[in-house]
Amino acid sequence: MRDIWSFLLQTLTASGTAALLLAVKAMFRDKLSPRWQFASWGILALVLLVPAGLGGRYALVNWPFYVEAARSGLTGEFGALAKVIAPVPLPSLTPPRSARDWLFCLYTAGAALLLLRCTVSYACLRLALRRGRPADDASIRAVAERYQLPVCPAVEIDGLSSALICGVFRPVLALPAGAAADEKILLHELLHLKYRDAAWGLVIAFFRCVHWCNPLLWLCANLAGNDLESLCDQRVLERLEGEDRRDYGRILLDMADEKYARAPGTSSMANGGRNIRRRIEAIARFKRYPKDMGLVSVCVVLVLAVPLLAGQRANAVHEHPLFDSADALMASARTTYCTTYAGAFDAYAKAVLKEYIPYRAMCAPLAQQNALAAAYRREAEQGTWGWEDAGLPGMADMSKGYYIYNLVEVEKNVWEGLLAVQLQEPPEGKSTGEDYYAWAAVQKLRAEKEGSRWVILPQGDFEAVQAYGWADIPHLTFTELPAWVYEAEAEDFIVRMRRQTSAYVLSQVQTGSGFFTSTTFDATPKPDGTFYMCSGFELQAIYTGDPADKGKYTHIGVSSVPLREGQARPVMENPGLLNGGGNSTDGSGWGGQSLGSWWLEGDGTVFLSGGGAGNTGVENLPAAYAVNLYLNGKLAAELTLLPTPEGGMNFD
Repeated sequence: MRDIWSFLLQTLTASGTAALLLAVKAMFRDKLSPRWQFASWGILALVLLVPAGLGGRYALVNWPFYVEAARSGLTGEFGALAKVIAPVPLPSLTPPRSARDWLFCLYTAGAALLLLRCTVSYACLRLALRRGRPADDASIRAVAERYQLPVCPAVEIDGLSSALICGVFRPVLALPAGAAADEKILLHELLHLKYRDAAWGLVIAFFRCVHWCNPLLWLCANLAGNDLESLCDQRVLERLEGEDRRDYGRILLDMADEKYARAPGTSSMANGGRNIRRRIEAIARFKRYPKDMGLVSVCVVLVLAVPLLAGQRANAVHEHPLFDSADALMASARTTYCTTYAGAFDAYAKAVLKEYIPYRAMCAPLAQQNALAAAYRREAEQGTWGWEDAGLPGMADMSKGYYIYNLVEVEKNVWEGLLAVQLQEPPEGKSTGEDYYAWAAVQKLRAEKEGSRWVILPQGDFEAVQAYGWADIPHLTFTELPAWVYEAEAEDFIVRMRRQTSAYVLSQVQTGSGFFTSTTFDATPKPDGTFYMCSGFELQAIYTGDPADKGKYTHIGVSSVPLREGQARPVMENPGLLNGGGNSTDGSGWGGQSLGSWWLEGDGTVFLSGGGAGNTGVENLPAAYAVNLYLNGKLAAELTLLPTPEGGMNFD
């Protein structure tokens, strides 16, 4: 925690967990044994130890939204996110510049002072133990041997009203001077020693100091100490019988030590006479819990632990009834950030399709958030609630969705691709023409990580492109759009592989039933989305020899397979005099053509093979293609097609 906002996020998250635990514990007060009553506090301890909002997740309540809404309302600042780096306050590297900075300094100072107080209290107790007199340990060893418990050094201290264990790694049993300790008191303390309950006291004291200004967590700290004592009582009673149990209840009042109450690193955890009375009442109704209740208790704790520790993601941007404003909606967008690069591309594309600024805020760098919030505030004041700066050359056809062409990881955690969306009508001054189906707008994008967020950085403006067959076969190669190109030359031919990919997050929703079904495009971003990728290729041969020598070629064929780095050249089938072609899901292809009159009269370009396939996930580009070239039914060359520099994102 480096500022007041990260502290609020951490302490509010813990408070929500604490409130739920208190409610559940109240419901199961007489149903769960003390062992499980105390174990349930482990859930709160883990929530306190885990930085709130880790991985963009929250427990129970979307606290990140409320913290960001408060930040926006109080500071007008959108270019930051409350981030909990550590569950403890960390010193700021810059001097305080605002009242909020001074408030965080006050909180940090309070936590430091309380920690110092606890340290001094523990040091004073250890010093008193050093000055104490060694105790007669015969009775202690007798109790330990009877109940098979460990022992530790024991000393007598003047002014101590009750026995206690002090220390975790070098524990010492402190006894009141001048009085013989009752066997049951010794049993109680030796059980504290066996289960290292002093360590739990340290944990409770630590969280009490860190969250000193949160009264709910202080209450939980007191109750956790009470439950630890009740658990020790339960362990004592399980070892006693008949009248000894009643005697244990009577002597319990003598075990309260207000001088060292809740001293860190000790087993002295009395919280006043009220708690003592509750413990005595629990002893009076002591019962051995059936074994079956252990399974029930495990189920109760797991049902609580899973949603509290795993949390959930904010997966949609929406207005909140308590904060119905443009700023609140932008706060919701900032906290519903993208955790995958596919989710970031998806959010950006849908922001463009819907012309909706909050969707852009989900995947925009923090440095751009203030400008986006100001633009959205202006739109809200005008009642348009849109985005004038989407940059499209025309109105997007939302029903067609989007595609990210030629997606590639250019370096670790940096992806680039070409966003393409179909337009409802040609751009101004353009027409559909006779040979083209539709117009598309394309823009080069880069996705990279900004902390735990994936953000999108446009690499230029939109361009308008005519794309034939856009609505029907978006996953196949389009000559109008860029492609990865691989080439090699042999005999009188250049063999060229033209490869394209298109990726998108599945967003189609089917409505209706039976014969009355329809599919619509869901424009809600999926910040945790994954890509579905379609891959298409086209293999050509381009004649480079003397046109007068074309006649010596009567058939041309190829077989091809992608080569990954470190992969040996595979053995490929001979297509012989095949007319036609095919492909496989592993990227291999084959095909052939008989060269007739059209060949003699044409420009020398021969289509040999092509096709496409789809799969979940992103396929890395092959380093090269292995191709066997067959001329007139015989193997003419074994080629390795290498990528050309201009392929991928650039238009011809």
